[in-house]
Amino acid sequence: MLSALTIAQAHDKLAGREVSSNELVRACIERIEKIDGKINAVVHRNFERALVEANKIDDDKKFDNPLTGIPYLAKDVYCEEGVPTTACSNILREKNYVPPFDSTTTKRLKTAGAISIAKTNTDEFTMGCSTESSCYGVTRNPWDTSRVAGGSSGGSAAGVCAGEGIFALGTDTGGSIRQPAGFCGIAGLRTTYGRTSRFGVMSMASSLDTIGPLCRTVEDLAIVLQAIAGKDPLDATTADMPVPDYRADLKKGMKGIKIGIPKEYLIKGMSNEVEASVKAAAEAFGKLGATLADISLPHTKYALAAYYVLCPCEVSSNMARYDGIRYGHTAGKYKNLLDYYEQVRSTGFGPEVKRRIMIGTYALSAGYYDAYYRQAQKVRTLIGGDFDKAFRSVDVILAPVSPTPAFTIGAHADDPVALYLEDIFMDGAVMAGIPALSVPCGFSGEGLPIGLQLMSARWQESTILRAAHAYEQATEWHKKLPVLN
Repeated sequence: MLSALTIAQAHDKLAGREVSSNELVRACIERIEKIDGKINAVVHRNFERALVEANKIDDDKKFDNPLTGIPYLAKDVYCEEGVPTTACSNILREKNYVPPFDSTTTKRLKTAGAISIAKTNTDEFTMGCSTESSCYGVTRNPWDTSRVAGGSSGGSAAGVCAGEGIFALGTDTGGSIRQPAGFCGIAGLRTTYGRTSRFGVMSMASSLDTIGPLCRTVEDLAIVLQAIAGKDPLDATTADMPVPDYRADLKKGMKGIKIGIPKEYLIKGMSNEVEASVKAAAEAFGKLGATLADISLPHTKYALAAYYVLCPCEVSSNMARYDGIRYGHTAGKYKNLLDYYEQVRSTGFGPEVKRRIMIGTYALSAGYYDAYYRQAQKVRTLIGGDFDKAFRSVDVILAPVSPTPAFTIGAHADDPVALYLEDIFMDGAVMAGIPALSVPCGFSGEGLPIGLQLMSARWQESTILRAAHAYEQATEWHKKLPVLN
């Protein structure tokens, strides 16, 4: 199946004239048309435009860049000129918002020759851990369609897993790339905060949001990161840091790498299968030449609570722009301006967005700012200090992605706090602003993927990519594909 190729494999076939870009794009389109009704990963199709771009590339016959002619999926928060982008929210969907510009990331991919073919499903404005809060309905896991694909980049993860695109773009605020990648058995990378540009990507929490790729292999992650990383004059939060040759660094292997295993990440209540798979992965790293060491991240236990104070505060601020005046959802009959705002936001936003706006507004109010927001920022500093200290003695930190494999759709419908707890192993990296990735490390007895999380110090994406690649080459987990016809 052409649409199940990796970027590296597809590039070799394009460069060798074994296939054309048009054939690759058509293979992905046919796959979407055939199976997306079962998983609901795609919410908007750019097929005609994609085929036009593919034909131009085929006519040019230059495949110098490994991304040239490669079809990909973009999460429905990435602005692309002329392509509807709604953040899977009725507040933008009703008027079919079409951005007049490209995000920096999609623009850089376009420059490299990659072809955007579709927008993928997400939790509304990326608020969720399961892609259940989308106005387009839930995305289903290709391994078991009664289960979630994870969130908020669930559509991107499910799409790559099911062969609807060669790779996909996602966003990670509290684990929204790593968790769906883990649930779907693919690789996903959260970059250092400031490594990649967020310009043109709809914000949820501006000091926490990062963007990154979801791919079938770690090598593919390195290829995409090479194209999108770097300083952007349109995003003041991007750092003027050198961008390494990520793909070349993969060849260095595990020699000299020291891996830390934090005791705080092996907790009571975690699935026995997840714990066993993560411990087996640690042993595999030891056999590959890595040195293993026990470490402690004492403030990690506060990361989830701090995240769910800070994130809603920033949500409250960022969602204020969606007022129905300049674009998006509008109200019919209204008494005055205040009534207009109330109607637009009450009917345009879903329950999870409203919940976070209310929590954030409360925590930022005059009487509670010091008790909640300021304290959470102090905890954030302590968590970052724990990681800084740990990385003085180890190169990589190894942990689970999630406490369990993918849960059933609706399992946490009546308990949002239980849903938030799905982020428990991922929010520490968010608070510290460090890079982290997910790579498959096993399967449960029910045939569901289990994800392994690797973290490294700021700007050290090469280190975790190198470690994950070595592990991937020594195992077969990433080669397994779901049966979805």
